[in-house]
Amino acid sequence: MEGNRKLILITGVTRGIGQGLTDEFIRLGHTVLGCARSTPVIRKLRESHGEPHDFYALDVSSNDEVKSWASLVLTTHGTPDFIINNAGVINLSNPLWEIQDDEFSRVMDVNVKGVANIIRHFVPQMIAAKKGVIVNMSSGWGRSADAEVAPYCASKWAIEGLTRSLAAELPSPLAAVALNPGCVNTRMLETCFGSAASNHVTPERWAQTGAPFILSISRSNNGEAMTHMV
Repeated sequence: MEGNRKLILITGVTRGIGQGLTDEFIRLGHTVLGCARSTPVIRKLRESHGEPHDFYALDVSSNDEVKSWASLVLTTHGTPDFIINNAGVINLSNPLWEIQDDEFSRVMDVNVKGVANIIRHFVPQMIAAKKGVIVNMSSGWGRSADAEVAPYCASKWAIEGLTRSLAAELPSPLAAVALNPGCVNTRMLETCFGSAASNHVTPERWAQTGAPFILSISRSNNGEAMTHMV
């Protein structure tokens, strides 16, 4: 496994798909560097997964925080083989005209600007190292739409376009894809589906096949709008 071990950077690792992927990649023998906003949960991750893995408390919507994290990670651990931009938030279900400015801004800041911040501070080093795959987590609502989730839909449609543009800019052998995981039983899904969210696959179950799927992504997939459902 030593020769095949990948350095994988994941945002939003303290719950949902991010947590599921973190556990699965580590189980498979890869090294995970992750971030999320919750300091107590990050502390628990550090305790349960020691070196060479590492986890940091920060807000991806803050360019300064991401810049500092990237400097530390790149100096200490080197260039990631995979970046998984997973951190995301959703608005409370309401018609667009009832959603306040600060809530709309928070969705866009985390889901779109957060991804751009990670790309801004990590991808130049990936280009210099001539390696790397960037996976931007999208959604079925990044390719369709529904009532009462307009900010979230807008953010994920933005991720689809951002990813295609990024893919057109990346030199070979780097690649960028947008990945729709389908419906996964996360806290985010509960805000929209309520108790019906439990009818869908758990993050842990999704990660069992989602992690190998991500590891299979290469330059040949550059720019694709990919889907992996369980």
